[in-house]
Amino acid sequence: MGKTLADRKAHLIDRRTKLADRMAAIESELDSHQNRDWEDLATEREGDEVLESIGLSAQAETRMIDAALARLEAGSYGLCVRCGDEIGEARLDVLPFTPLCRSCAAKA
Repeated sequence: MGKTLADRKAHLIDRRTKLADRMAAIESELDSHQNRDWEDLATEREGDEVLESIGLSAQAETRMIDAALARLEAGSYGLCVRCGDEIGEARLDVLPFTPLCRSCAAKA
């Protein structure tokens, strides 16, 4: 038996909350660097680049989740935004925020 829309919505909201927490932690870590030693500061800067990359990925995923939640509210969740066909359950299980069916995603 597949997941209900309520299950999918709860999963998306939970994931969005976790991403928000992660982004807040990253922001806090980036703001905490006050090191005056040049070597330590250089090491912190390298770490900052990794954190910023993770933060950008979290922001992008959050935008995709928000779009998926909007499609849920509009009644179009699970339908491909390009061709209108149903998105397979297995694909939604792996990528619950995907706007495209497998066929359209392969073309993109």
